[in-house]
Amino acid sequence: MRPLRIEPVTNRYQQRDWLELPWKVNGGDPCWVPPLRDMQRRLAGFAPHPIWNDCTAQAYLASRGPEPVGRVLAIENRAHNRHCEDKTGFFGFFECFDDPEAARGLLGAAEGWLRERGLESSQGPMNPAINYEFGTLIEGFDTPPYFLLTHNLPYHQSLIEGAGYGKCQDMYAYRGDIDMLDAISKNEKMLTVDKMVRDRFGVTVRGMRANRFEEEVETFLEIYNSAMAETWGHVPMSEQEVIHFANDLRRLLVPELSRIAEIDGRPVGCVFGLLDYNPRIKQIDGRLFPTGWATLLGNKKALKRIRLVSTNVLPEYQTWGVGICLTVDLLKPALDHGVTDCEFSWVLESNDISRKTIEKGGAERYKTWRLFEKGL
Repeated sequence: MRPLRIEPVTNRYQQRDWLELPWKVNGGDPCWVPPLRDMQRRLAGFAPHPIWNDCTAQAYLASRGPEPVGRVLAIENRAHNRHCEDKTGFFGFFECFDDPEAARGLLGAAEGWLRERGLESSQGPMNPAINYEFGTLIEGFDTPPYFLLTHNLPYHQSLIEGAGYGKCQDMYAYRGDIDMLDAISKNEKMLTVDKMVRDRFGVTVRGMRANRFEEEVETFLEIYNSAMAETWGHVPMSEQEVIHFANDLRRLLVPELSRIAEIDGRPVGCVFGLLDYNPRIKQIDGRLFPTGWATLLGNKKALKRIRLVSTNVLPEYQTWGVGICLTVDLLKPALDHGVTDCEFSWVLESNDISRKTIEKGGAERYKTWRLFEKGL
């Protein structure tokens, strides 16, 4: 085996090797889905993205001879440390062949960079932060991921643990099928609670207004930021991130698969279903240009898998049953769309209420991601 070399990424040739490494590591895994190339470039800090207005990062590349064998991104997230009042650093975009020496070298280089900035612990993987993709898959390798979720080879866990990291948090995904959705839509108890909540509190639920898309997405994200305020690790998106996120979602969201709950005309809760674009991303190999966009976005009615990303309710209304109204209202348009499979993800292991509600509805937990941590 050739000697190991760990280098900071400082030029465009190294950036190219760093960005292309996931294809070399994961290309033989039939369940792996490539990242959208342009999105990966921006989220890694190699092209503009608003998250980097309040974060700094350094990429590292591991090589043996001329061949790259691993990569990582060390991240200082100032917004996180202000909001959470701690001194945590992060690593993300970790990819590596089954090479423990390379993994230790990469993570060690990232830790050294974080220590130089006065940070006291390292958490990851974050790609590059909690509002984006994060975590290492540790259970559920036999099925491909839904859109905007990570997938890696099984040995990743042992590589990270071999570098001295332990468990920080686990996140779960639950799956359901058309039979489960149909059963919920006819569940008398749930329908009765839905009607009671609407009658008692004056809750109304509507779909997203396509002609006011940017305003609607901003409403979704404002509710999300407020509803998640007390959730472990949550950091509110900046105004610039909200705008950028809205622009990205404009082409991807199907308005009828998103619902907003209102009381006296005020939006108090939301849920949105995100179609699973991953089969098409695999088809275009992550390339949106010049023609990938057409393949990705054409005939959305043909996409039958949906990821229920988030059901969020403003804190002062979270005990009112608004979430049930949102779920019931989403079922009919989902069934009309022809959805055959759905995933509820991700759900923190510490979120007992969400976990128990989903499990009572009949969904099966089938994937687990882990966030790791280590003191510096």
